[in-house]
Amino acid sequence: MIENDDKFTRIKWLFGKDGFEKLQNAKVLICGAGGVGGACTEVLARSGVGNLAIIDKDIFEITNQNRQIGSEFLGEKKVDVFARKFECVTPIFARIDDDFLQNFDFSKFDFVVDAIDDIPAKVALANKVFSLNNVNFISSMGGAKRINPALVELTSIWKTTNDALAKKFRYELRKSGFNCDFMVVYSKEEPVCENLGSFMGVTATFGNFLASYVVKKLIEKE
Repeated sequence: MIENDDKFTRIKWLFGKDGFEKLQNAKVLICGAGGVGGACTEVLARSGVGNLAIIDKDIFEITNQNRQIGSEFLGEKKVDVFARKFECVTPIFARIDDDFLQNFDFSKFDFVVDAIDDIPAKVALANKVFSLNNVNFISSMGGAKRINPALVELTSIWKTTNDALAKKFRYELRKSGFNCDFMVVYSKEEPVCENLGSFMGVTATFGNFLASYVVKKLIEKE
């Protein structure tokens, strides 16, 4: 062990003093604390992002335990579990609806991560974020029904394949008049089941992709 080691020593080695300071000073909002958003939160917190806020209206249920970090705390609010685990996390127990979008201040964040699966909320969130200046955005597509994490990719919202959620998302974005571009995490794997079967190997990979993209952009920011 090297003198003055701390929990972020290896992050500092990787990104250097300036990079680590950027992470410490960054403000990131994660929308959704499920299998994807929870994994993203875990990575960002452990990577030194100093100010994380996480929005979710759900509590942990038994069916979450196959894939969701924190789901051993059945009946507890998901956001509270993450806030208890990481001091950098501010919990927001709320649903992302029109009232929330109208009243919440998104402009104070450097990055907004969309890890929700409700299409109207995703469309409204994207439109809200892109109405602001200097707020970056990335979105997760459908992680259910897949088993191969090697087929997870990062691409433009307008270029996904084999993803019904992304297709519907694009359709509703166009209907809303949205004409911007942003990156999404998706799987090009064909669905392997009818129901919303899910595998942590895939959903956590989605979260890792989201977090890695956020860290990269924060480090690159001037």
